[in-house]
Amino acid sequence: MLISERHRLILDYLKEKEHVKVHELVELTKSSESTLRRDLDQLEKENYVKRVHGGASLLQRKREELSMIKKSTQNLKEKNMLAKYAAQLIEDGDCVYLDAGTTTYQMIQYLEQENIVVVTNGIDHLDALLEKDIKTYIIGGFVKKVTKAMIGGNAYDSIQNYRFDKCFIGTNAIHHELGFTTPDPEEAQLKAKAIYLTRESFVLADHTKFGEVSFSKFADLHQAKIITNEEDSISMEKYKEKTEIYCVGF
Repeated sequence: MLISERHRLILDYLKEKEHVKVHELVELTKSSESTLRRDLDQLEKENYVKRVHGGASLLQRKREELSMIKKSTQNLKEKNMLAKYAAQLIEDGDCVYLDAGTTTYQMIQYLEQENIVVVTNGIDHLDALLEKDIKTYIIGGFVKKVTKAMIGGNAYDSIQNYRFDKCFIGTNAIHHELGFTTPDPEEAQLKAKAIYLTRESFVLADHTKFGEVSFSKFADLHQAKIITNEEDSISMEKYKEKTEIYCVGF
């Protein structure tokens, strides 16, 4: 079988299943395991797939964005552990920026520090923050229906009035060369500004976000530390060369 034919079979199969193991592709193409690993390496270099432990998965579409409801049902255990760890990094008296998103939302239940101030653009965050009696400021702007985030020019102008000790940012994708990206340019602009206004920045992302590239870049890797959940399913060395990574164990 020609290489091009094998690659087409692999990609067509991935479109059906999204995630495949090498042994599945061996059966599909009647090729050796070493040949299939080389194929997957090549397809990853060409930005068609991303390698994961024992196989590969299809890259997400650049503008694809799930709703808050759908996001809240995915990788719940991982998000909760990341959120708990991230919340412990906040100190008494800190001024904190909490980005809109499901993982940053989970952080709120673990906030027990005294005299902290939280600024957020997450509509869903408000009730939880007020329930904890945390002094809270909301960034004003256009309400984005899909992510329940305040974005746009007014939000960008509003955030410039604040300075933060720490910020906690969500992301759709992390790539070792292309940095942190998200589908919406306006949301990316706000994330970038929050990082610029912060003494210490953290991006919260489970392992599925690595190797992905979305539409709008908001930061290079060196601009924020990463809090993630595991190292086994991806090669972290190329990321560790550029930033500090907190890997939360399970």
